[in-house]
Formats: sequence, structure tokens, C-alpha cells
Amino acid sequence: MKDLNIKFPLDDFEKLISQIGWSSLDEWFMFWNLKKEILSIDNFWENNVKDDWIWGLALPLLSQAYKLNKKSPERKIIGLSALPGTGKTTLGKWLESISLKLKFKLSVISIDDFYLPSEKMEIAIKNNPWNVSRGFPGSHSIDLMKEKLLKWKTDGKLNVPVFDKSLRKGLGDRAYWREESPDLLIIEGWFLGVKPLAIDSENSVHILPPLSACESSYRDKIQNNLVHYLDVWNMIDNLWHLKPLKFEYMNQWKSNQEKCMQVKSGSSLKDDYLSNFLRMLNVSIPHKSFEDINSDVLLMINQERKLIRVGLNQNSSK
Repeated sequence: MKDLNIKFPLDDFEKLISQIGWSSLDEWFMFWNLKKEILSIDNFWENNVKDDWIWGLALPLLSQAYKLNKKSPERKIIGLSALPGTGKTTLGKWLESISLKLKFKLSVISIDDFYLPSEKMEIAIKNNPWNVSRGFPGSHSIDLMKEKLLKWKTDGKLNVPVFDKSLRKGLGDRAYWREESPDLLIIEGWFLGVKPLAIDSENSVHILPPLSACESSYRDKIQNNLVHYLDVWNMIDNLWHLKPLKFEYMNQWKSNQEKCMQVKSGSSLKDDYLSNFLRMLNVSIPHKSFEDINSDVLLMINQERKLIRVGLNQNSSK
């Protein structure tokens, strides 16, 4: 890997590759180097994807899926926790495509696919202090999510809704249902793995502008909502956390994502709607909660979304 443009240390990375199931980094690199003709990276990234994302995220994640599918008789779920705008959706499409070329079927779904239908959503989000249409814990059909994941674990049949953020002038709604029979499932989300946290002054001291009384009160409600997600988190067999050096980088990434959506679909969050949504993302869940995600794998990225660390989560309690 000496000729690749990567900045993350290889010691931690090699431990991850070993944990996934390869005897050495050289063996793993040779395995994928021989399969270059099937990877088709540029078909899924509009700009040339960088070496660090290919070799530090996409291929290690696909490698774990590949090994789990070959070695485990049980159906496995891999979780990917990453803030909005990091590129999860594009990565998911690539993983689905390449898995077929490796002779197994992988499906990638988002917790956002389980957003409540529009009528129920309006009730669930009513009077939230950010006046947003979705996004925070409490705006998803948790019982449906548990039901569909359990059914797939049991009989291999996946039947899940697909949420289209461009519908209803950017408010979004369910578009259709996916019916598939994947061998392995990846589920992603911006607060995947986040658990309820006792809120105190330390969790809001650095927020600018400071939390309003309504925001503080609603954050308590969101913490209560998070309890209902724990059963879903417990169904995840391996959790990957793509974490920025600073949470605030997400503002730039999400804004750029909405601009791209406007160009592609003619619909996106703009102006006050975007500002309010960013405020919700920044303050609805204390930042400490993201520090405490008990992931198996931890990947750190800088403001330019370059990977600077890839390895096992040294603080994991698993």
C-alpha cells in the first residue's frame, strides 16, 4: 500500500484487517488488487474517489461483509453511523453493486427509510423548536423497523419502505417498498448507536447561540425517544463509526449535500429550512452522545473528509 495516497497509520489498520479475517495486510491487499477489474469505483462517485476512501473505508467494510457471509450461518447486520453529508448513500450503492460481483447479495438501508408516513410525521414532530419536518429520534417507525429486521433475520426476506427526501418540496415522504432477499444487511444513520444520556449543563455549555427553554425541554423528550431505538441497536452485529474531528464540519457537508440535491432533483432544503435543520442536527442530541457510541470500528475524518485514522475502537466495551 506504499504507493497509495493515504494518511492514516497502518498499525491500527492492520489490526482491523486481521480482526476481519485476513492473515496479513499484504494478503488482504493482494486479494483486492487481483479484483481491480470488478470494483468500478468511478461509476458511483462523481468526482474521482480518493485512495483513502477506497482502501480505508469501502473495501474494509466490504471485506467484513464478504467474510461474514462466507463464515457465518446466521444472517448478520453491519451498522454504519455517520453524520449527514459524509457520503453514506453513495457508498451504499457501490457496496450493493460490488457484492453481486463477489457472488453474494448485500442490501444497504437507512434508518431514515423508516421515517413515519406524512400524516403520522406531522403529529410526531408537532411543536418541535426547530420547525423541521423530520430527522430527530422520534420521527421514525421503530416498531416497523424492528419487525422488518427481525423478519429478515428469521427468513431472509426483506420488505422495507424507501424514503425520498425530494418529495413534498423537500419535506420528504415514503416513495415505495423494497422487496429483496439479501445475504447480509447494512443499516446506516446519523445517530445510529447513540444511547440516552443524562443531560446536564456540561452537555450544552458550548452551544452558540445558547439553548432556548423550548430546545432544552425538547432535548429531554428526544432522550426519552432514544430509549425505543435500543432494541434496534442491539440487533446490529458489528458497528462502524465514521467520526469527524469536529462535529461542526457536518454543517458544511450537509449544506453541500442539499446543493447537489437541488441540482439533481430540483428540490432541497434551502434558506431558513436548511438553517433550522442544521440547528436541529447540532443541538437535538448532546455531542457527548456521539463520543460515547460503542462501535467496533472507528474511522476519523478531517474537515476535507480525509481519513486520518482507521482501526478498531480502542474504547469499545464489547
